[in-house]
Formats: sequence, structure tokens, C-alpha cells
Amino acid sequence: MSVGATILDAEGLRLTAEEKAFFRQADPFGFILFARNIDSADQLTALTGEMREAVGRDAPILIDQEGGRVQRLRPPLAREWEPPLDFARQAGPEATQAMYLRYLITALELRRYGIDVNCAPMVDVPRATTHEFLTDRCYGTTPAEAAGLGRAVAMGLMAGGVLPVVKHIPGHGLATADSHLDLPVVSAPVEELDTVDFAPFKVLNDLPMAMTAHVVYEAFDDQPATLSPRMIQVIRNDIGFDGLLMTDDISMKALSGSYADIASASIDAGCDVVLLCNATLEDRRTVADAAGQMSHIAQDRADRALALRGQASEVDIRTVEEKLEALLRGRGDV
Repeated sequence: MSVGATILDAEGLRLTAEEKAFFRQADPFGFILFARNIDSADQLTALTGEMREAVGRDAPILIDQEGGRVQRLRPPLAREWEPPLDFARQAGPEATQAMYLRYLITALELRRYGIDVNCAPMVDVPRATTHEFLTDRCYGTTPAEAAGLGRAVAMGLMAGGVLPVVKHIPGHGLATADSHLDLPVVSAPVEELDTVDFAPFKVLNDLPMAMTAHVVYEAFDDQPATLSPRMIQVIRNDIGFDGLLMTDDISMKALSGSYADIASASIDAGCDVVLLCNATLEDRRTVADAAGQMSHIAQDRADRALALRGQASEVDIRTVEEKLEALLRGRGDV
């Protein structure tokens, strides 16, 4: 049975009665958390439980826990991390193993509170002109670095029982604008996009979930990828991604128009599920109505993704932390 084609958030530390009733009726595919939803371990665990109880199933609960600037969980609930690019450079030749261990630790931390999806790896390839909101969130400056470390991030998360969401497909690295505030327009030719920006996503096209880029690629279309049937075709056919495709947050200023129109357009373009963040309850109702239920194909992709959640390794977080610390000190065999 199909569920609602939305991922939604909550306003505060616990669900209100009105939110519970709405989520029960709208039955969103999943939920996403922000810093405003997080206070203590007991509170957060209770909130994720309430979210699942509202829809009557083990719905996925997402978070942005990249480390660095984009890290919703902070001490004492989770370890503070350097930005990914700085961390990878510090690890040097050990970066692949270090990133794997870092994100295994992250996954183990998230699962403590009932969170089972992380919006990472981010395999955008930065350039000299890339907007600063993105640069230090990247993993390297070449497609090979992005793909290799992106694979390590994904495998670390999955080893800890957390699903990765690769982003921002098909590549945000050439954007000179912050898509939270403006619509980035990329004028690069197809050849550059294919060999640089799309390349890491081709390598990682087997990952279970991906998030779109609110970016216009003029070589293909005048619409941002999230709303472009042509770009979704590129993602599916040229890049070869057949997992669950979610939009980036449709409340970001890169997209214009009503929430209902944006939600409908993204589903019509070929996205499987619509992400809406930081909106009013009425806006969430509007988007849930506009997005409707997941298509049968989208639901099949969702089911395939969620089936991977149970494949976590039985590992002790302190043991993993010790391995990472030894690796970064240049000692230890990991």
C-alpha cells in the first residue's frame, strides 16, 4: 500500500495534538529533524517514537548530520566534527578509512535516538567559484575523490544501520549561488557536466536514496533539476540512479511559485517524494495534498531502500572511536 509522497518536519520538541492528527491523515513517507526538535536524549527518543506512532509504522526519520556547519545533533548528544573537507585533508592517505569510521560513529549515534536516515554523502565537486555555503562540505576537488570518499561515507552509515542519501544529484559544484537564497544557473557544456559533476553520482548510482539539486543546467533545460523532466531523465538514464529520489527542501528560495505548484511539478517531473521543511502546518497540509500518494514505482523504490535498514553490524561505538583516533594519530592497524 502506498503512503504519502512527502517527508515533513515538526515545529517543536514534541508533536502537538494537531500535528499528530495531521500526520495520521497525511501518512507522510518519512520525517526530518532540525536543531529546534532536539533538546535531550530522552526527549529526542520520545519525539521519534511519536512520529512513528502517528503513522502507525516504522517510518524513516531523516537528519542532516554531515559534520561541521551542517550538524543538527551536537554535544553531548553526538560528537562534534570538523567540516568533511578539512577532515579528509587532515586524514591524508588514510582518508577513506577515516571517513568510513567517522560515519559509522555518526550512524551509531543517530540510531540511539531512533534516527535511521542521514542526508549524506554529499559528492558535489567544488570549483574555485563554488559558493562558500558548499565548499567545505565537499570531500575533495576531483570526481574520483568525491566518489571514493562518498562510498566510504555511505558504507560507514549503512554498517551502523542508517541509510545514506547521496546529494545533490546531478551535482551542485558549479553553482555560484546559495540555493537556499537564489536559483543557481550553470552554463557548463554537457561534456564537463558529464565527466566532472555527474561522474561521482554514476559511481554511486547503486545507493538507495538521493536528493535533487535546485540548480538549472542550461545545457539541458531552463528549469531547475528538481522540476525538470529532462534532468530527472538524465538522473535515471545517463547517471543510472534507480533508487528513491527525493527533492531537496522545496521551501528553499531557489524555487519559485506556490508550495502546491512546486510539489506537483516535482512529482510530475519524476521525483518520488517531496521534502518540505520549516513551513507552517497549513503549508504542510497543502503540500501533502498536492504531492498525493507515492506511485507504485516510487513505493517499490522506497521499500527496497528501507529493507536495507536492518543490515547494521553489531559494533561498539567506543571501539570504533578508538580505531579512528589511532588511525588519525598514525598508529594502529585498522
